[in-house]
Parts: sequence; C-alpha cells; structure tokens
Amino acid sequence: MLEDFNLQCPVPINTYANVTLAHGGGGRLTNRLIDTLFGSSFTNPELDERGDGAALTLPGGERLAFSTDSYVVHPLFFPGGDIGTLAVNGTCNDLAMCGAQPRWLSCGFILEEGVPIESVERVVKSMTECAKAAGITIVTGDTKVVDRGKGDGIYVNTAGIGTISHNLPILPSSIRAGDVVILSGDIGRHGMAIMAVREGLEFETTIESDCAPIWPAVKRLLDGGVDIHCLRDITRGGLSTALCELSEKSELMISVSENAIKVPDDVRGACEILGMDPMYVANEGRFIAFVPAEQTEKALELLRQEVVSEGAEIIGKAVEGQAGLVTLISSIGTERIVDMLSGEQLPRIC
Repeated sequence: MLEDFNLQCPVPINTYANVTLAHGGGGRLTNRLIDTLFGSSFTNPELDERGDGAALTLPGGERLAFSTDSYVVHPLFFPGGDIGTLAVNGTCNDLAMCGAQPRWLSCGFILEEGVPIESVERVVKSMTECAKAAGITIVTGDTKVVDRGKGDGIYVNTAGIGTISHNLPILPSSIRAGDVVILSGDIGRHGMAIMAVREGLEFETTIESDCAPIWPAVKRLLDGGVDIHCLRDITRGGLSTALCELSEKSELMISVSENAIKVPDDVRGACEILGMDPMYVANEGRFIAFVPAEQTEKALELLRQEVVSEGAEIIGKAVEGQAGLVTLISSIGTERIVDMLSGEQLPRIC
C-alpha cells in the first residue's frame, strides 16, 4: 500500500532527505521517499507491512482489504486499454494481492478545462464495462475541474474495498525460505504498449497492454487450498523492483532464472530500440506468488486454468541470505545481482 504514495510530477521538484522527486516511480528513490517521509509519518501496523493494500480486521472479526491509487497515464488511450480500464483493474488487482475479492470502488476525476467530452465519455464507458467484468461496483465518487494547462486532460483516482474470506496472512513478512516464486505470465507488454504509441514506433504486430483483472487467478488458488504466503503485482518498477522490495521486507535472498521469465519478441525488440530492460518495465495484469515448494505443481495447475495466468511458470525461490539481495541466473549460466530501479525509466505509464 505504501507504494501507492508515488509522486507524479511533470518536472523535478525540491528535495526531501536527499531524495529528488521526479515523474515516474517504483524505484529506489521512491522507496527512500516512502521510508523517510510517508512511512515514518503515517506508521502503523497495517501500513508498515508494505503490501499492495491494507488488510483490516473489523471488531466482529470480519476482514477487509482497502487500497487506493491515482492514474496519470499518457496517452489516455493505448492498445489494450485506456486510463479508465487501468484505474479499475489497477485498484482491483491491489485488493486481489491482499487475497481479497474486489467489491466496492470509489472514483475521483480531475478534468482539465477544455478536455473533449467525448474522451470523458469514452473513459467512463471503459470503466463501466471493466467494473462489470471485474465484479466490482462503483459506489461513490467526485469530480473536479482544473484550469486549462494545469492538468493533462484526465486524471483518475480510485479506492477500493474487498472482502477477505480466509485466514491466510498474505503478506511480504509471510515469505519463508524455500518458498517457490511463480510468475503469472509474460512481462513488459503494458509499458511497451504505451511507449510504442508515445514514441510513434511501428512493429509488424501491435503491442497490447496486459491490463486485466487478476482476482480470478487468485481465487482459483484460494479455492484450490494453496497456502499462499505472498502476492505482488509487478507494476511500477517491473519484476526486478518487486522482487527487491519483497526480499528486503522478508529479510530473505531471492534467486530467479532468466530462462524462466517470458518476454514476447516484440516487447524485447521495443526494449532494445529504447534502451530499456524488460525486467524493469511496468505490467498491469501480471503478479508473482510465493507458495510452499510442496504445493508448486498444484498452484501451477490451478493458475493455468485462468486466461490471465495461463502462462504461469516457476521463476525462482526464496532462500536464506542477505535481505534485499536478488540474483538472476542468466541464459548463459552466469549470475548477476538484480538491483532496484535506481532512476527514471518509464514515466507516466499508469
């Protein structure tokens, strides 16, 4: 949930605790900001877990998950989705990573003066269809209009509540040595779909965002009796940053294999043209799951029954070792350290 405090700014602004804030997010600078400002100021047990949302227990014992996020993607419309589908799926997926069924959603629009009403209607239609497909109801909202030049067309904030019907503590701190890391599918499509449109790149095939609801895959695991230890969607900062964050919080080393991580050829080609590493490119319909080694085959079988996770593969494991250390075995058998994203790579991708 703390990751949702990413700041999105059009130009660098002042520094705080030696951290320069710039547009983008999901990297080491953002994490330092979170630790030095937001984390220390707002500290409480739920927030300190550093999950994708907060798991809350009501006085009667019922459990809920709560999460929020803001969306400033540019361009507003891209192959495979738009800012509306991104806003609904993004928050639904954060709830799913808590092991919660998405139930209710709020929606706040910040509209720039002069934005075409047709664009707003298109986004609202997308959100309506996406919410229906995800099984979540938009129950409250807000609209603000800012002066021309003070926004970028449309910004959207969503907050969601989900219900937790199990007793599993699905948290970064629940990861155990020996846990297997499962990746739900190929990586890099969302970030490259947006960058291809933004940079005017043309390929033989159109790269489409992987933006999709991932609760059906999580529900399949829960209904199948898999003892999920941790879930994390690999959005800002990509797979590498997510693994580094979880290694730090769990105080365990994580080792992964490059050969097990699928990158579509067109995505790899786009990354090479733009000088980017697909391991750090954002995704909006992919997640990693940490499960006990003895339940690996069951988890894979269940995940592959859902379209959103039919490409699930084992990519590594958690082992005793240095906290925050993630290593990758390359395709030629060498080992290298995978670091958290240290600078800006993909601004305005969500």
